[in-house]
Amino acid sequence: MKLSRWIALSTLLAAAAAQAHTDGSAHSHLASFWAGALHPWTGPDHLAAMLAVGVWSALALKAPLRAPLAFAASLFVGAVLAMSTGWALPAVEAGITVSLAVLGLLVALRTSMPPAAGAATAAILAFSHGAAHGLELQGVAALAGMVASTAVLHGLGLALGWKLREAPALARGLLGASVAGLALARLGGVL
Repeated sequence: MKLSRWIALSTLLAAAAAQAHTDGSAHSHLASFWAGALHPWTGPDHLAAMLAVGVWSALALKAPLRAPLAFAASLFVGAVLAMSTGWALPAVEAGITVSLAVLGLLVALRTSMPPAAGAATAAILAFSHGAAHGLELQGVAALAGMVASTAVLHGLGLALGWKLREAPALARGLLGASVAGLALARLGGVL
């Protein structure tokens, strides 16, 4: 992909306004498999996090499937916990913001780590995403759709990361900076 397309994609992601809603009312329509599957595609914070996990895994990890699988599993566990108990993770929005900043840095710096550490990092970063969505999803079908969509986005991120292995460091840096920039936008109240 040409650098100009990366810049355009980054700009679109940073400009769109969306935020995970944790009060359960904002997404009460998320009851079907398809509604759950579409939800991760509707906001730049969701989309960027899911893609960044795949990109980072392909760029830097020796076992690139472990981190995306750990992310999806932890997202599932966090969502099930919130759905079944109504428990609201304290500072869930802060956790999502931190995950974006960390994932952006991991991509930009092409940070390598042992497979178990990569999987653990992804799982820790995913839990707040799952807990937030567990309060807004209405049932198992929506959760299944969200997890399936997460897997697809991870796969797209992996494919993109493999393409970026030979790309100039600037492309990787801009992509990582755009993901981290979403964290700054959330802190500034833009997202």
